[in-house]
Amino acid sequence: MRILVLNGSPRPHGSTAEMVAVFKESAEKTGHAVSVINVYRKNIKGCLACEYCHGKGQGKCAQQDDMQEVYNQLQSANMLVLASPIYYHGISGQLKCAVDRFYSVLYPKAPETLQKVAMFLSSGDSDMYDGARFSYEGDFLGYLGLEDMGIITNHDKEYLKTIMKMATTL
Repeated sequence: MRILVLNGSPRPHGSTAEMVAVFKESAEKTGHAVSVINVYRKNIKGCLACEYCHGKGQGKCAQQDDMQEVYNQLQSANMLVLASPIYYHGISGQLKCAVDRFYSVLYPKAPETLQKVAMFLSSGDSDMYDGARFSYEGDFLGYLGLEDMGIITNHDKEYLKTIMKMATTL
């Protein structure tokens, strides 16, 4: 299975990075190909809502920035993992820009290869996940109909074990 992980945390040694590293290592040990894109290091601009992608662009975004790397990986991915710290009840701004730009390639539907999705979230407060959960459930499960592999937060006492189990049972 080809797995694309989008890491929205700017902290290279934080909880989100640890979750991504454990998942990547565990998934690769069981034969999966895992690509991690640290979107905080990329030049990814916000969606312009220009509709070029659904007209002249025929599914391609008018903006030519580092999102092209994400698009290329997304086209062959079987699973997408969104990883982020919680900022103001939602995912980080860096990851939000990338998710908004999915509009060009995931609307009106995801590529046939993309079938599963998961989310890894970290926060200092266990009551801050509702905004990210709402987007995940509405956009990725409801609208795109991807298979839910789960939302794992750093408030689950066994969160790293849960991530390892997920990665090895895909």
